[in-house]
Amino acid sequence: MKKLQYCVYVLLSLKDGNLYIGYTTNLNQRLTSHITGNSKATEPRRPLTLLFCEYYLSKHDATRREKYFKTTVGKKTLRLMLKDSLKENILIKKSD
Repeated sequence: MKKLQYCVYVLLSLKDGNLYIGYTTNLNQRLTSHITGNSKATEPRRPLTLLFCEYYLSKHDATRREKYFKTTVGKKTLRLMLKDSLKENILIKKSD
C-alpha cells in the first residue's frame, strides 16, 4: 500500500487574516520554515497558525487540490469549511 506523503496545507496569518496555501512532502519541516521566517512568501505575515491539511497518495492529486484552493472559488470553499476555526483565531477578512 502506498504511503500518504503529499500534503496540502493552509496557514492563517494572525497578522493580516490572510490564508496561505501550500504543498509539501514534509509538513513538519515546511511549517518550521514558515514559522521561523525562512519562507519569503510568509515571513512578513507571521505569526502563522496551521488551520488545515490534507494528505494524498498522488502528487498530481495534491497539486491539483492546492491549485484549486488558490482560486477564488477554492478560497471561498476553504473559508466556509474553516469558518469556526477562523472565528476562533481571528476576525474573518472579507476579501483576499
